[in-house]
Amino acid sequence: MGRMFEIQEAIDRPLSAEELVVRYRTLSEDACFANVPGKVELDAWGRIVMTPPSFYHGVIQGRLARKLAALGGDAVTEAPIATPNGLFLADVAWASAQFMSAHGSKFAPTRAPEICIEIVSASNSVKELGEKRDAYFAAGAQEVWCLFLQSKRFVFHGQAGLLPKSAYPVDLDDVFG
Repeated sequence: MGRMFEIQEAIDRPLSAEELVVRYRTLSEDACFANVPGKVELDAWGRIVMTPPSFYHGVIQGRLARKLAALGGDAVTEAPIATPNGLFLADVAWASAQFMSAHGSKFAPTRAPEICIEIVSASNSVKELGEKRDAYFAAGAQEVWCLFLQSKRFVFHGQAGLLPKSAYPVDLDDVFG
């Protein structure tokens, strides 16, 4: 008598972006996780990674979202993006009208919006930031911005590497107040 399905005893390979979306959706709908403070992400193996943001972090997210509104499209905070390297939440993302038409109604798209922004805090490592940047590019992002709260500066990356400034016409004056 054959089994209808085999129960996996251990994860033997990194999860696909689609498998990560299923796990993330399950977490998001589980009442046990309803009041967990902080941002919840999944690494490529499906492990939960949590980062509690500061109030100032949220203030900067709001300011960036307002600045990105000048581009049209939509600015999204805590945007879940399922990449080949994990399901990450961009602190802020900007998505064109075309992106929103194709992916805007998805729970966690497997395609990254055009701009993904990480607001860097003291708990972030350079390695982690590089991994997220690479993951966003692998999922189709055009630019990844890292905003450093302590030194109050932006670092812009394009698919070909470091950029002197963003190719998108966004006025980033006064983001830090």
